[in-house]
Amino acid sequence: MQPQHSPTHRTHRLGRLTEPQVLFPALALLLLGVLWFTTASLVRLELANARAAAVASTRELTETYEAQVVRALREIDRTLKLVAHVGRDADPAQTLSQLAGHGLLLPSLLFTVSVADAQGTLLASTSSDAPSQVAGRDYFEAARDTTRLSIGTPAPGATADDWMLSFSRPLRDTSGDFSGAVIISVPASYFVSGYEAAKLGRDGFAGLLGSDGIFRTGRSGDTVTTGMRTDYAQLVPDNDVEPLPVRLNVNDWDGVERYTAARELYDFPVAVVVGLSAAEQLQPAHARGRTYLLRSTAASILLVALMALLGRLSWQLQQSRQRAAREQIAHAERIEYIAQHDSLTGLPNRSFFSHTLHQMLALARRHQRPLALLFLDLDRFKLINDTLGHDAGDALLKEVARRLTDAVRASDIVVRLAGDEFVVLLPEQCDESSLTVVAQRILSAVGKPYDVLGHQFRVTVSVGISRYPDDAEDEESLIKHADAAMYHAKESGRNTFHMYDPSAPQPSLERLSLESSLRQALERHEFNLHYQEQRDLNSGEVTGVEALLRWQHPQLGLVLPHQFLPLAEESGLILPIGRWAIETACRHGVTLQTTHGRPLTMCVNLSARQFADPHLTQELKNILDASGLEPQRLELGIAESVLLANVEQAMTVLGRIRALGVRVAIDNFGASYSSLSTLNRFRFDTVNIDGSVVRNYEHSPEDQKLTEATIAMGRNLAFTVVAEGVETEDQAKFLRDRACDKAQGYYFGAPAAPPSATDTRTD
Repeated sequence: MQPQHSPTHRTHRLGRLTEPQVLFPALALLLLGVLWFTTASLVRLELANARAAAVASTRELTETYEAQVVRALREIDRTLKLVAHVGRDADPAQTLSQLAGHGLLLPSLLFTVSVADAQGTLLASTSSDAPSQVAGRDYFEAARDTTRLSIGTPAPGATADDWMLSFSRPLRDTSGDFSGAVIISVPASYFVSGYEAAKLGRDGFAGLLGSDGIFRTGRSGDTVTTGMRTDYAQLVPDNDVEPLPVRLNVNDWDGVERYTAARELYDFPVAVVVGLSAAEQLQPAHARGRTYLLRSTAASILLVALMALLGRLSWQLQQSRQRAAREQIAHAERIEYIAQHDSLTGLPNRSFFSHTLHQMLALARRHQRPLALLFLDLDRFKLINDTLGHDAGDALLKEVARRLTDAVRASDIVVRLAGDEFVVLLPEQCDESSLTVVAQRILSAVGKPYDVLGHQFRVTVSVGISRYPDDAEDEESLIKHADAAMYHAKESGRNTFHMYDPSAPQPSLERLSLESSLRQALERHEFNLHYQEQRDLNSGEVTGVEALLRWQHPQLGLVLPHQFLPLAEESGLILPIGRWAIETACRHGVTLQTTHGRPLTMCVNLSARQFADPHLTQELKNILDASGLEPQRLELGIAESVLLANVEQAMTVLGRIRALGVRVAIDNFGASYSSLSTLNRFRFDTVNIDGSVVRNYEHSPEDQKLTEATIAMGRNLAFTVVAEGVETEDQAKFLRDRACDKAQGYYFGAPAAPPSATDTRTD
């Protein structure tokens, strides 16, 4: 038997549904859903109507243009037939004179009527500028073998900007043999002179396309062009198709996306082509759509604010009733603790921090004592959550809280603000030397290895420091300046600390601006790749190149990788950006191999989030298949810290990459916590020694020993050793004497774009 729910139980469940924290959010979600569903429907309807109107306008304009062109061609053909008939047995000059005198020829201001004999010599013409010889011209030679109207390709006229179209019909003697041709020449622009910008727009198109795929003329806005080529069969449909097909595509003759229609003219070897710019036609609909979205956003904010106010008032009323039913002392103590402490780490929370900072500032003002605030943010904490799960992230935060508490004095206050953000308040010893000692102690404590839920990894922290009264005299400014200094620390490479500097730009504002621009950079084609050569240290030959990402911002200019890659990594935008970089590098790799005439290795670095992406290997296979680059010519660089974050998962992913035939390199070896044991644990094809190690070998015995040991292990374990950042002849000689395989750096050449034009499209 199924359990029966008592009326009391059902009443309890119904009562919970009417609680403010459930009722008002649910009502708000319902109303927001209706609002945004309606808005989305209106936006879709606007776009659908705009597309339908564009199709209808394109079809109507094509039929209008067709009628205009047909009238003009029939007048030309009628004149050709008239001259051919009347002048068959008469003197050509006399014939043209008589017909002109009776007004039977087309206006000589635009049209030139000529008669040529069988050898192409001009016998008569209505213009003194007509060529004396037309033998070999396509319209004349075509007249030999046909009885129909022939239309030549555009030919230069009297001026550089004046192109002429010539139409011809044959002259035949009584025995039917070819005896010459009647020719009418007219400026090509005549057939697009009726272009109406009010209907076709600035980027619309109207043109006359020959059956050979060559445009006799075409016009877009104020620009008239001739001679463009396209695929006639693909563009021009069968005349029996009704209604006239309209297609949305990118016109291959000028690269503009248009709603395009084309129709072959009956009894003439040409077709009319009309196109309306998709951007111009849909712009009003997009504008109205943005208006709908702005209005809905404003309505949503008002709705949420109203529901929040009502919910809060109801919640406060409910809480007051509940508090009255409980013991005052026990309840007050519990509420006070919960309100001022973080439930996960047990540290004081934001509320406690705000209250304490207010009190400490008041005491500092009264007794004229200094006060320091350290703002801490864990580096790449989100990666831990994404790769190991939230349980591991929570365990890590608990351990970090414990280490921070142990690293400072008993009089100092450690607070967890939110997420992976912590604050340390120092009421004493706030001189720069003491703060440096405290900050370095915190960096050392947090940076030690972690063993969480069976996973071993390292996490670092960035620290920003502001002081009262030197940097700020109120709570808000003190926090803001410490936060700004923390972002300077992140931009300096993380795992470091920064004192607040009022002369430095505010990185928080720059960060917001960059993150907003970064989301549109791919669509706006602002990324490009430069390549730095890798050379064999023995032969000096180029054996490969490393792809280096560059961002050319339209307002900020060149944005350096260390400024935007951390943002891309944290926001997840690194996945589409990285995918584009690998695709582009593979295409360029094929081109560079052709240019150099020998196989080259294309090296591309993977970020932590890319390496954790479950679709990585399938995307690599698709990219290699599409680009044609051989898998063994692609080498992926992976930082050691990424591999050590989760060793088992790293081994699995590396195995899948190597199964594709792609080479694997450990990147920036020696830059931080590098261990030679890592080279034994994982199977690598290449080890890239970090440039900082190479540059410091003269001054650092440790860096020199690490370089020599890595090169020696390369010989023993059969992997290639590449020294990065080589800038001087002495560095190159040091590496060459120790039998290092390859090197790259400014000594051999700066990163540069490929020697030929490269395709950086992001679509």
